[in-house]
Amino acid sequence: MLELAHTTKTHDESRQGEALDMIPTGQSTGRKLYIESYGCQMNFSDSEIVASILMENGFETTKDYRDADVVFINTCSIRENAEQRVRNRLKEFEAAKTKNPGMVVGVLGCMAERLKAKFLEEEKLVDVVVGPDAYRDLPNLIGKVDEGGRAVNVLLSREETYADISPVRLNSNGISAFISIMRGCDNMCSFCVVPFTRGRERSRDAASIVKEAQDLFDAGYKEVTLLGQNVDSYKYTAPVAEGEAPGATINFAQLLALVAEVSPELRIRFSTSHPKDITDEVLYTMAKYENICKYIHLPVQSGNSRVLELMNRTYDREWYMERVDAIRRIIPECGISTDVITGFCTETEEEHQETLSMMDYVKYDYAYMFAYSERPGTLAAKRYTDDIPEEVKKRRLTEVVDLQREHSLYRIQNFVGKVQKVLIEGFSKRSDQDFCGRNDQNTMVVFPVDPRYKVGDYVNVLGETCTSATLIGKIVD
Repeated sequence: MLELAHTTKTHDESRQGEALDMIPTGQSTGRKLYIESYGCQMNFSDSEIVASILMENGFETTKDYRDADVVFINTCSIRENAEQRVRNRLKEFEAAKTKNPGMVVGVLGCMAERLKAKFLEEEKLVDVVVGPDAYRDLPNLIGKVDEGGRAVNVLLSREETYADISPVRLNSNGISAFISIMRGCDNMCSFCVVPFTRGRERSRDAASIVKEAQDLFDAGYKEVTLLGQNVDSYKYTAPVAEGEAPGATINFAQLLALVAEVSPELRIRFSTSHPKDITDEVLYTMAKYENICKYIHLPVQSGNSRVLELMNRTYDREWYMERVDAIRRIIPECGISTDVITGFCTETEEEHQETLSMMDYVKYDYAYMFAYSERPGTLAAKRYTDDIPEEVKKRRLTEVVDLQREHSLYRIQNFVGKVQKVLIEGFSKRSDQDFCGRNDQNTMVVFPVDPRYKVGDYVNVLGETCTSATLIGKIVD
């Protein structure tokens, strides 16, 4: 059976490919499906859509790729190491395909979109290459392979949101789920492949999002994460017939409120925000509703305005700091995390120091930190020379990581001696004698099992001690 581990991390390269675990829903054909997902939350959400489409077409699932008739790997192109990991995994499938010549092996997602038909030429193991907007075509593409061919569909769409597809929920704890609210990205950050692999930005029907949240709550889920490459630019206007007045436009702040009003017992998270778009209206909405978690992932990438301009981030150092100030003013208890890239093209030592000073200014709860990795086809690859030596990139990255470790400890120490509302997500990885869950600020909390409570319950936990990554405490009444 397939299984999917959920995480709050964005573009976290430490994640390995994970398989999906569900029960078939359609008329069985006896064919078995295996999917692995790599990369960001959006990829894992997309795998739920893929599973739904294929299970409606009679596929069952398996947790062992060697037993599968169809093997898919849902890929990430955000960094070179992520792509190499996928290539290595495909080689591991080769022995299984040798023993089962009828096995169909496919590459889905961003890496498929970036490499397109070239993938079929380079990787003889791969039979199907499918981009993020072509998943509805999977049954047809698999059919072509069954007939002896190989198949590619990487067409990008300006309309596809999969709003009418009910994702097969692959979260084994039945507590937390993703809801994709939009697809694509219109931001042309010079280091990023996403606009080229996921296409133009389009927002999903707000009513379908609210219905999905309601359905999840009715099914016992207690937390949803609204997903988009840039959730703050969400904007949906319902189509109207010719001659009719246009309907009201719903922005992200309004959508947040609509989802929060499904139930005060349903926690709301979202990812990812863009500093140029996050508004005070969103912040005031977060402050108004207790069940909207007080946590924002706000990627800075660099603390220097010149480097930010080269990155085409469309904000400068002062703008970013003003947005942080607004968050601290409107939601004083809000947790903030970020992404940082070290060693971007032409970055000087003084500019690197400005990134460190930005980190000191914000004191992020945690961060996702990378040395710059040039991605083919991006604006940076076309315009700039990747001229920072690897040893300099790595040294700067080490300085960023060390500083962030200090800040993470500083932030989490603030929870010691205080009571946190925690949603029990499951048992601790280290012991089945401890529960684990997250507080509002997305901090992981570990505490002894209490027989009065179960997974899915909200509890109050008194923080007693901590590491730089985990708050340790006990349930209090």
